[in-house]
Amino acid sequence: LAFRPEHPAARLTEEDETRLRALLDKHGRRDSLGHFALRRDKAVVFSPSGKAAVTYRVVSGVMLASGDPIGDVEAWPGAIERFMDEAKAHSWTPAVMGCSETGGEVWTRETGLDALELGDEAVVDVADFSLAGRAMRNVRQMVKRIERAGYETRVRRVRDLGDAELERIRRAAEDWRGTDTERGFSMALGRVGDAADGDCLIATAHKADPEPGEYGDLKAILHFVPWGPDGASLDLMRRDRSADPGMNELLIVAALQAAPKFGVARVSLNFAMFRSALARGEKIGAGPVLRAWRGLLVFLSRWFQIESLYKFNAKFQPRWEPRFVVYRASGDLPRIGFAAMQAEGFVNLA
Repeated sequence: LAFRPEHPAARLTEEDETRLRALLDKHGRRDSLGHFALRRDKAVVFSPSGKAAVTYRVVSGVMLASGDPIGDVEAWPGAIERFMDEAKAHSWTPAVMGCSETGGEVWTRETGLDALELGDEAVVDVADFSLAGRAMRNVRQMVKRIERAGYETRVRRVRDLGDAELERIRRAAEDWRGTDTERGFSMALGRVGDAADGDCLIATAHKADPEPGEYGDLKAILHFVPWGPDGASLDLMRRDRSADPGMNELLIVAALQAAPKFGVARVSLNFAMFRSALARGEKIGAGPVLRAWRGLLVFLSRWFQIESLYKFNAKFQPRWEPRFVVYRASGDLPRIGFAAMQAEGFVNLA
């Protein structure tokens, strides 16, 4: 421990970002979390061919990758090998947060690591989405009620917003944040309105005849990053605390209804941690172990929004895509979990 190198400050260089964007242009459709590799507080290792890459950050001695490798699946093993070599050279504990089922299979096959289901990602196919029907009754009623209260929505590409409005949105997003630090690592971009992110979508809610305020009629913001040429992944949700309840539902519905205009056929919503345990544990016939596990998750939801995110996502009738954590040994899981909480902004040791 005394002689182990201090972990480096993770930073993407301009060249790294350019190379990653080129890989995403070719292969970005495969993983909904691919665009989050462009966080500038991550480091990257490329395969020998340059056709694949793994982005990561070192936290408390854990070399934490996020999502699947970027690029050509055939070149993934080369990038994974570079990642493992880097971890071994510095005595870091290797781990992957939030990879897909395919990603988990490749990681475990190439490295001998194990995989554990972490939760599910909610994905809505735009062509199948509708507010009609009994299952969507609560969402439909909420949206109509908010619209009657005088709210309207706008969905636009970042490139189509003026500098003044973008700055207003940035300041509002920061001021409306519920915590002292920006949260997110594996499923957050960490910035809004950057000139390099012109393809991102911003959905905003506005109140007609608002009371005078710093941000005028702006009441809520949703930010989506590209998921290949025909998809979008939810990145950020912020709202004015004084606004009527239901702003997030209103904007998600607005984004889904506007999606065809932007060529978007599928939208990834929030990640629901331990979703299957919550869903199975509340069903009739669930065993005592499963019920106890669900009870613990509900208890922890007081602090980590585990149950509330699952129920919020479920309102939109999505399909569920499993996500996994990849790890070396069971004894590493507490350390990996703590490092992930630091990276995501839930724990701050500074």
